Amino acid sequence: MRRVDDAKKSPGSTRLKRRHVALGRLALGLSALPILCAPQSLAAKENAAAPTVAAVQPVGAGAGQGNSPYVRPDVAAYLKATNAQPMPPLTAQVIAQIRKLPPSAMPSRDLPVGELAVVKDLSIPGPGGAIPLRLFDSRAQRGPGPVVVFYHGGGYVLGSIDTHAALAAEIARRLDLPVVSVEYRLAPEHPWPAAPDDGEAAARWVAANGKALGRDVTGLVLSGDSAGGNLTLIAAAALRDKPAAVPVIFQLPIYPAADFTRDYPSAGQFGHGYGLDDSMTALFRQHYAADAKSPRTSPLLGDLSGLPPTVLVTAGLDPLRDQGRAYAAKLVQAGVPTAFYEGRGLVHGFATFRQAIPSAQADTVNFLKIAKTMLDEIEAGIKAKP
Repeated sequence: MRRVDDAKKSPGSTRLKRRHVALGRLALGLSALPILCAPQSLAAKENAAAPTVAAVQPVGAGAGQGNSPYVRPDVAAYLKATNAQPMPPLTAQVIAQIRKLPPSAMPSRDLPVGELAVVKDLSIPGPGGAIPLRLFDSRAQRGPGPVVVFYHGGGYVLGSIDTHAALAAEIARRLDLPVVSVEYRLAPEHPWPAAPDDGEAAARWVAANGKALGRDVTGLVLSGDSAGGNLTLIAAAALRDKPAAVPVIFQLPIYPAADFTRDYPSAGQFGHGYGLDDSMTALFRQHYAADAKSPRTSPLLGDLSGLPPTVLVTAGLDPLRDQGRAYAAKLVQAGVPTAFYEGRGLVHGFATFRQAIPSAQADTVNFLKIAKTMLDEIEAGIKAKP
């Protein structure tokens, strides 16, 4: 049978196809959004000119000299493609449309999830209703040990267990630990403090319910990227102040926001054209509606003494870079064992863009190697105690 040309299809079919194309473009933005909230004074700059990729210095051509930031060639290509297809403003109505899309409609820019022995969905009670969780483990069986609690990124507005499954799986394999990914409530339907409330509740549940996971939980490792990195810092402080059933022994925040109360130089330098535009983050701040001065929004404002050993990751071209640097410096000043890793020439979100930015895989492996080394030392010290 001969295929009917699109021009000969019915008007209703054409309208349906256009609607699917429009929603598909929105879905593309979900995987591309390296999102978190920017400082409060950042305003939307709809008419600002984006830096051209041609102005970026490639490797081996004097990159990083003068005023031009160093951008890797694959990052330059990624930014050129992304900036050529700008997203519409992520209003509440657009976000609602994105939420209607099935996971299969979300084009991923990350690597495949890969093989794991265990991928198991659970649901636990939370302060605002049920919280979905997903367990990732490279081993079907294992002895007593720590469990990673992972918080996905997405500006507290987008993202899910599904969008960040590949990163959660990579952490499980590289750290050789079970990872429990948390589906916390999202704004604008559930503004602040719903996300940190759910993040803390999930960590406490994992600490106390190893049997339900099929694991003997001896400690917690808290981790997350972007918005999830911020929730990592907040949950670690909460469980320091009011301990859970087992201690938090380590945290791995990946390009987190740490301070919503002021501007940092990197916000001005990379706030337009580098993937995380300030016009976008202004909308996320509006949807999230957080108290910027609260340590449960801006953890840098809190007391950092007594927090667990930390590997903190930033990206060299990230508007949030300087917040991460400031938080790491304050950890060191507070006497917290801290390692700092910055992906030079990378953008915010790189750990979930490993297919679109191939060089980001090496950096992801590198910071996870550092984390594994610190964890091995921590566990050896725990076992050596009488």
